[in-house]
Amino acid sequence: MHHSRALAALALLATTVLATSGCALNEISVSKDPGSQHLSGVLSASGASSQGVAQTAWIAGFYPIEPDVRVNYAGGGSGAGRSDFQNGTSAFIGSDRAFDVDEIEEGPFRTCADGSDLVEIPAYISPIAVAFALEGVDELRLDAATIAGIFAGDITSWDAPEIAALNPDATLPSLAITPVHRSDKSGTTGNFTAYLDEAAGDAWSFGEVDEWPVQSGEAAQESAGMQQALRANGTIGYMDASAAAGLKTASVETGGEFVPFSPEAAAAVMDNSTIESGRAATDLAFELNRSTPGVYPIVLVSYLIGCAEYADPDEGNNAKAYFSFVVSEEGQAASAEAAGSAPISDTLRAQIEPVLEQMK
Repeated sequence: MHHSRALAALALLATTVLATSGCALNEISVSKDPGSQHLSGVLSASGASSQGVAQTAWIAGFYPIEPDVRVNYAGGGSGAGRSDFQNGTSAFIGSDRAFDVDEIEEGPFRTCADGSDLVEIPAYISPIAVAFALEGVDELRLDAATIAGIFAGDITSWDAPEIAALNPDATLPSLAITPVHRSDKSGTTGNFTAYLDEAAGDAWSFGEVDEWPVQSGEAAQESAGMQQALRANGTIGYMDASAAAGLKTASVETGGEFVPFSPEAAAAVMDNSTIESGRAATDLAFELNRSTPGVYPIVLVSYLIGCAEYADPDEGNNAKAYFSFVVSEEGQAASAEAAGSAPISDTLRAQIEPVLEQMK
């Protein structure tokens, strides 16, 4: 299955450039409450590369609302973003996983006021594609155990019995499999291995980790490196929807069905998931339920992370305004068009909005 949204992403990138010269930005209808305060300043952010295309779209859409607030998103990966937020160099971050409860207890979070809770909201929901490059094969069906075997280095040829049994109509070549993994500390890796740890049984013994645990295959830096590596015949890798445009992607078994990669099937996971226990009221970290039939089970739920109370109140007001745009219908439509993500539901938005009201 091919997904091509590169033109939309480029259009939104051009829109961002126009914003710096004061030109009209996009076709989204947005407005600012006439009674709201004037905001200005710079929001420096970093984190998940999976959010890169979406952040470009959000920044472009935010500009007409708050033209005196400059938002810079440097990317760098979820692990780097979490470090930046803790040491105070990022006003907010994107992260493909929420902070663990013990990480929050240990701190510190120098961007936040003393004693502040964190704000962690799911803002970017995307399927993680199992993308492959295999000449003569356009459709591929895989289950969790087979995916785990491939990435653990136990299944090494494309015509292996485990793959052939799932794809009886495919002509599979006798060709070595080159599994490609992220070389950086990555929330995408964390979400991918969380799925394998939960669904693959004994075929995956490495647990849920942000840093790739297996010394085999090929390593690629961030989403862009993964996309580049998947140009070679015989490769297979994992990436979020924004990086999968133009690549072939596998259907993945869940509940006895093979479900194609799609934002809609991924979003259905959230409908059956609950907020983790032991979290502050402003911390909406979800425990995912991936087992419902008909859902696409390998899902990246990427968070915007900030402070309930900022050490700098102006920074807090700016972050509150930006977060509010991101989760709005307009903001979610922009990221869906540009990055192929699934817009958050009205139910989830209703959970998020009271959290944002507490930001300062």
